[in-house]
Amino acid sequence: MRCLSLGVCLALDGVGRNMAVVLIEWLFLLSLPESWFELSGLWYRPEFKPDLLDSLSMNILITGAGSGIGEGIARGLAAEGHRVMVTDYDAKTADQLAKSLNEEGYTAFGAALDVADQQTIDSVSDLVAQTGWGGVDVLINNAGLQHVSPLEDFPMDKWAYLVQVMLTGVAGLTRALLPQMREQNFGRVINIGSIHSLVGSPYKSAYVAAKHGLIGFSKVIALETAKSDITINTICPTYVRTPLVDQQIDAQAKVHGLSHEEVIEQIMLKPMPKGVFISFEELTGICSFLLSPSARNITGQSIVVDGGWTVT
Repeated sequence: MRCLSLGVCLALDGVGRNMAVVLIEWLFLLSLPESWFELSGLWYRPEFKPDLLDSLSMNILITGAGSGIGEGIARGLAAEGHRVMVTDYDAKTADQLAKSLNEEGYTAFGAALDVADQQTIDSVSDLVAQTGWGGVDVLINNAGLQHVSPLEDFPMDKWAYLVQVMLTGVAGLTRALLPQMREQNFGRVINIGSIHSLVGSPYKSAYVAAKHGLIGFSKVIALETAKSDITINTICPTYVRTPLVDQQIDAQAKVHGLSHEEVIEQIMLKPMPKGVFISFEELTGICSFLLSPSARNITGQSIVVDGGWTVT
């Protein structure tokens, strides 16, 4: 049976691979006589479900998905057969990505979502209803931004805005969707943290404070949802080459008087023994694992993807 599943994995080019394997194994079990289950000591014989393929696809809402890490994860999860709600502060980029995914044969819906606006967050259920998919199974809190400055020169309105987007907004949106997850007794919340959820860095006080806050927030919500099939975890990658990181490279170059290449080699990648940027494929793979039944007891954890940064 595993050989047949492996053959399907090799034949498919990523799209629907997980669903195909589960379907084959499910059909194999259905083909066995009831006496086999009695002799083997299994408690039940699975029943056929016409909506089996749909049950393997999840409704996933991703914030800040118009570009960068959010876009990369949205593309990866859509390719795995999930329905992806692409949200972003910029409605145009969200709509463009959703249109692109739909044209590629996937299922996506684009919408504007400002995680710094509490009124918008409170009405997110109305936004979700527009998809026609039902509720949200998975929330990926990804929206983020950066401002590099010594604290003495850091505008406090900018400082507060960064924390609003990357921490307060995360709490607000999670709060808005938790009742529905509790009702269906299933939910996965994945926060996109950072290496700066674990370590400090000069001139990034607001960003580091917000990303550190995600760790504590996740631990608390993990305890509050422990009696249901809901998990919350934070992925903490080092640098991924995105427009946001390119902006940081520009800012660090100005602050330190270095070239872009020198910033990458001497500042960004220097603490990483592996010395490479993290890829979208890596982050998508981790998200996929956290959605799987194998990860149902992994909650309140920090998944560190740092190329060895924190072991030195």
